[in-house]
This record gives sequence, C-alpha cells and structure tokens, in this order.
Amino acid sequence: MESTGQYWRPVWNILEGHFEKLVLVNPQHIKGIAGQKTDPKDAHRIAGLLEGDKLKGSLVPPRDQRELRDVTRQRVKLLWDLNRAKNRIEQLCQSGNIKITSVASDLFGLSGRTMLKALVEGRRDPGWMADYARGKLRGKRRELEAALEGSFTTTQRWLLSEGLMQVEWLENRIQILEQEIEQRMAPFAEAMRRVMTIPGIEHKTAWTIVAEIGLDMSAFEDASHLASWAGLCPGNRESGGKRMTSRTRKANRYVRRAMCQAAWAAAHTKNTFLSAFYRRMVIRKGEQKAVMALAHHMILIVYNILKRVEEYVEVGGDFYDRRNRAKVISRMVARLTRLGYQVNLTPTQLEELPASELLSKAATTGRAEPEYRAELMPTDEVEPNPPAALPLAEQPPKPRRKRGRPCKCVERGIICKHRVGFQFNSFESQELNRGEFS
Repeated sequence: MESTGQYWRPVWNILEGHFEKLVLVNPQHIKGIAGQKTDPKDAHRIAGLLEGDKLKGSLVPPRDQRELRDVTRQRVKLLWDLNRAKNRIEQLCQSGNIKITSVASDLFGLSGRTMLKALVEGRRDPGWMADYARGKLRGKRRELEAALEGSFTTTQRWLLSEGLMQVEWLENRIQILEQEIEQRMAPFAEAMRRVMTIPGIEHKTAWTIVAEIGLDMSAFEDASHLASWAGLCPGNRESGGKRMTSRTRKANRYVRRAMCQAAWAAAHTKNTFLSAFYRRMVIRKGEQKAVMALAHHMILIVYNILKRVEEYVEVGGDFYDRRNRAKVISRMVARLTRLGYQVNLTPTQLEELPASELLSKAATTGRAEPEYRAELMPTDEVEPNPPAALPLAEQPPKPRRKRGRPCKCVERGIICKHRVGFQFNSFESQELNRGEFS
C-alpha cells in the first residue's frame, strides 16, 4: 500500500506476526523513479520494485520498543506545551506592565511564582509583593518594586490564574510520566549506565537514546549510518559535479534534539576530550556547526558503546596537545620568541617507578612522557624596563591608514569633507583666515 503520515501504523500492527517480512519504504528513496498518474498504478509499480528487491526498508523496531518510544516522545511534547504556557504568561505580564523578568532570571522560581499568585489575588502594593523575594533576589528589592508597578486588570488576573493552573497541571503530568518511564526503563538500566559514562549525557537523555535507537546495533551497517539515520551528518547533495547545500536532512528529530542538548552540555565540561573537540571546532566553524559536529561525534561513541558492551574511556582534555606534542612545543616557543624572550626548555625527570605503576599513573593522569620546565630570559631587542610613556599632548600623531581613492577637494576648489585630524586644505585655510569658515 502507499500511505503517508501515521496511516501505515494500524495496517502494520495487524499484519505484524502473520508475514515473514514487512517492508516500510521511505518515499525519498523511490521519488526519483518515474511513477504513474494514479495511486493503484503507482502501488502496482512499487510492488514490482519490491519484487525485484530494489527497495530498501526503513527501521521499524519491535512493538515494545515502539511503545517505549511513544512514552518518551509524549514527555517531550508535554515539555513543549509547558514552555508555550510559560511564554504566554510572560507575554501577559509584559502587556500589564509587570517587568519581573527584567529583574529576576527565572519568572517561575519560588519568588516569581509567589509574586504571580499575589497578582492573581489582586494585591497591588509593589513593596508588599517585593517582600516575597528569596535569596539573592532580596538585594534587588528596589528594582522589584519598580518592576511590579503595573496596571493589571480583572481580565488579565483571570487569564493569569488560568495560565498558572495550566502550568501546574502540565508539571504534574510530566512528573507522573517520568515515573512511568523510570519503571519501563528498568530492564535497560545497564545499557543506560554505560551510555551515561559519556560526558554531557544524563539520566533523561539516556532514556531517549535507548528508547529511540534500541540495543540491537545490527540494524545499522556502521556508526556513520546511525549518524545519518539521526540526521547528524552533513547533507550529500550534488548535481552536475557541483556540490549543493550541505544542510542536514530531516530525520529522527527526537534523537537529534537529545544529542544536540548533550553536546552543548559536554562542550562546557572541564578537562574532557569532548570539550577540547568543541573548542577545536568552534574556532573554524562557529558555535552552531561545532555543536552539531560534537553531536555527530558523540552518537558514534554511543554506537560503539552499545555494540561492544563497553564503557566510555576518557582520554583527557589535553589529548590533542599530547598527540602533537612537538608541534605544540615549537608553536609556543615561537610565540614567546616573538614576544621578545629567549626560551630554554629542560625536561623534568619522571619518578623511577616500576613498569606496572608507571602504566597505572599514565592511565590516571594521561601522561607517560617527560614534562618540560621553561626558563624565560628577555632578549636584547626588548628592554626589560621600558621608559615611561610620554604625556598625551607630547605624543606624536599616529599615521592614519589611507583607504579608498585620494581626496580631490583641493583640485576642485571646494570645502573638504574628508578632513584627517585638524589639517585643512589651502581653500579652507583662506576661508578660516577671513573668518568665513567655522
């Protein structure tokens, strides 16, 4: 059959278990093949392609994993609804001249919720409502009083009460749903523990990864195919030998969302390889592309962890420095030399330990090579004690960089509009002497 959207699911549920093989085909895989005008003829054509083994089926996991996917996806959708409800409340406060977000970073924290409930009750005294501030927010009491001097009407208070009730209901449903997910994910506790050894991946992110990908990595040819399935690799669009856009294609948005959030968290960890990878990429590609590249790298790690049944091994934040040790040393020495110092490097001696202890120390610290101690001496070109700077009035004027075409105001006999500093051309000097120019 030919179907779009979710209409294939009920047919699949009925036929599952009655046939040896079911194939779900992505329309993008066959859209390049010439089709017919009517749906029956097109379905007949697709059946002929299937008989000739020219169609590649999409991944359809077992029913228990599909149901686990539905539960985790429902939590994401509730989070989207919660964010929309909070945004509506913030817009309502702004329309009533309530500027709590200008002072408090979190409108729905303990202090912010108490102030919002006071607004619903109709308490209009800004000073009285500012007393609800907790923690560091109490030091901004004067700013809070100014932010709470709004013009909230009866209708706006009713809308605010309805919005707060919706936010509380959604938070309650999310909490109940997370407890249900925790129970359903109990059989996958060991796999989740291994995935959470990767920096940046926490408990709830591991839910999504295990539920969406599963534990059977034989469905993917290799790690790169998993990254392509998740939409975490550059697009491959080429026509006539010309490379078109490399934007990532639409794929499993739930895995993509979870991995990008984990990549952003891993980029802010300290002394880890993933954070070093992000810093290496962000210099050349920018933040967004660097996060996507890190998410691509992390899903390759997830594939190998689930396939090999292993844990993540941290190689350290100085991995690139240790890999290109000689290059890093020469670059740093050259930089110090340009600053006017003569550098003498002396390798520090390693402790004389047995081979087993030396290997264990190298595994924990990541270093089994000698370290260097640098001695800096100023060269003759740079004076160790430079003379004091001249006063501003006595300093010579700095030469200005000439840009664009030269000025021709003097040749044309007009007042120059491209003056540099306080220099006048000959025509301006004459006008200035006559007192006609100001």
